[in-house]
Amino acid sequence: MTGALVVCPTPIGNLEDITLRVLSALREADVVACEDTRRTRVLLDRYGVAARTVSYHEHNESSRASELVGRMQAGETVALVSDAGMPLVNDPGFLLVQACVAAGIGVEVLPGPSAALTALVVSGLPATTWRFVGFLPRKRGELETLFRGATETLVAFESPRRVGAALAALAAVDAERPVAVCRELTKLHEEVVRGTADDLASRYASEEPRGEIVVVVGGAEPEAVDLAPALDALARLVEAGARARPAAGVVAELTGVSANALYRALLER
Repeated sequence: MTGALVVCPTPIGNLEDITLRVLSALREADVVACEDTRRTRVLLDRYGVAARTVSYHEHNESSRASELVGRMQAGETVALVSDAGMPLVNDPGFLLVQACVAAGIGVEVLPGPSAALTALVVSGLPATTWRFVGFLPRKRGELETLFRGATETLVAFESPRRVGAALAALAAVDAERPVAVCRELTKLHEEVVRGTADDLASRYASEEPRGEIVVVVGGAEPEAVDLAPALDALARLVEAGARARPAAGVVAELTGVSANALYRALLER
């Protein structure tokens, strides 16, 4: 009888944020695969979970994934945890999940804490459309390109030592872009600082924050599109006998302007 993989998110700071389902899964698992067995043992001991643990981290992920799949094929249930939050989200686990899917082994993911989601919500910035980018790139040019092209809210992890430089790069692109720097979420010294890129770049130029950092950046305002040249071309096609909607599609392909926007603008002329 084939076993299964249970992906278990763990607290990002406050150990009371563990869910009852995760505790149940950890107790019932034959083995718990941990990013750091010592750190996970603190959590397990807190709740009296006498589970067997095995290390599973970025340096042994490939070989350990093969071993764990073999154990599951033999009928064992493996619980996967990272040091904090949801495994695979900027943490090890992808190779194991991928291997389980390829081997036809069931994968169950339990809901729970996530630093990225917690920061997104507490930032006060739009959460309808957003993108998680892991750790921000280190090179200034790559940072500026990322910030300049993002029309959705960006959520990223960042080292405390590089927060000031990252915000300076953002301020160079758009000084008024709204930002939230979220520090030590769910922990004793939790802090959320909100403001413009310029304000926060000035603050963190001389003040290096401590602890775990999540940066949330508001999306760039979409650039206004000048419809006039494309609309004139569409009007000439229609005057020459072309049907308006198909002609709008052709002009859109050639100019990159929205076909619907062109069609509506033509009707309003």
